[in-house]
Amino acid sequence: MTDERMDLIIGNLLRAGVVAAAAVVAAGGIWYLSADGKAIADYRHFHNEIHGVRSLWSVSAPQLVILIGLTILIATPVARVAFSLAAFALERDRVYLGITAAVLAILVYSILAAWW
Repeated sequence: MTDERMDLIIGNLLRAGVVAAAAVVAAGGIWYLSADGKAIADYRHFHNEIHGVRSLWSVSAPQLVILIGLTILIATPVARVAFSLAAFALERDRVYLGITAAVLAILVYSILAAWW
């Protein structure tokens, strides 16, 4: 795989991830506004409703769609790093393979530690 081909695939991967995330968040936002748009907002207190994966059962369906879109947005650069890891493995570039593996491990650990 040439560097130009890898750059093209990574660019398309990032573009597709951002477009998909934007579409899902927009759909969830429209659904949320159509269902709860007339409710009066209470800005005096911040109500943090989500505390890990188990609390996702307590959010409404439109909020869950928005969270799925945000998860897609977060997963997009992680997928880019995973693709780079596979590309460096195919090229047998051990230095970049090790660096990319370390970056992927840190990303996965950070995301999992934040959710549990």
